[in-house]
Amino acid sequence: MKALEIKNLKKIYANEVVALKGIDLVVESGDFFALLGPNGAGKSTTIGIISSLVTKDHGSISICGIDIDENFPLAKSKLGVVNQEFNFSQFEKVRDVIMAQAGYYGVDPKTAAARTEEYLKKLGIWDKRDVFIRELSGGQKRRVMIIKALIHKPELLILDEPTAGVDIELRRGLWDFLIDINKGGTTIILTTHYLEEAENLCRNIAIIDNGTIIENTKMEHLLKKLENQVFTIETTESIPDNLKIEGFNLTVEDNNKFSVIVPKDVSMNKLFENDSFKQLEVTNIKNQTNRLEELFLNLTSKK
Repeated sequence: MKALEIKNLKKIYANEVVALKGIDLVVESGDFFALLGPNGAGKSTTIGIISSLVTKDHGSISICGIDIDENFPLAKSKLGVVNQEFNFSQFEKVRDVIMAQAGYYGVDPKTAAARTEEYLKKLGIWDKRDVFIRELSGGQKRRVMIIKALIHKPELLILDEPTAGVDIELRRGLWDFLIDINKGGTTIILTTHYLEEAENLCRNIAIIDNGTIIENTKMEHLLKKLENQVFTIETTESIPDNLKIEGFNLTVEDNNKFSVIVPKDVSMNKLFENDSFKQLEVTNIKNQTNRLEELFLNLTSKK
């Protein structure tokens, strides 16, 4: 079954800005799907239309096989959305906010209380259950947002930059949590500017730019289009200003560090076997390429 099906979706705002130019998108049930694009590409408009916050001009959307124009209440019951902005009162307690959200979806109090405890514990904020929202950190508020979206057990969860402003440790914890609920059967659509998230979490990906889907494929297939990788190499001795390694583009960054571009069809052995490279006493080699970011920039620049 398709968790989400979008056909010929169009949106033009009152100021004549064309946000969506007729996009088509299918997300299969159980998938962990990335929807990426630069600011203003159409991601937030698409999510807004799916969740009824934005009115579409043309096209159709089905959530778990239910057309939102034919039966939106039922379709919405299948959907959970974590928006970028916090959308709860700062003057309510954590547990009260989540329990109230459960009530909107008709979840009985006993079930809601059990789920609230389960999710608060899994996300490490059970000790904050009776704390006012305003007293939480940004990362803790983000976790409350995720619990609100999950409290009615939706089949489809949309996460709009869920780890924005979150520290690395918390981000990794959220990754583990999301992988767990995806394995449990929840379909997840992720938008993020931390592109390593998409590469690490998602199996399929669509890239939207200027209101158009410019790529829609498996993550592994997209990564095969990578042209180059960039390595940073550190040495014990000072690097000569005129350092050259035949067949490679170099950039000297400081006295003991330079970067080298390695094309995808060139073996690293060719670099290591170069006489100029052999003369260096190398202390560290790091792959500095954000592979998905490079692909994204290449795709959007060619459009």
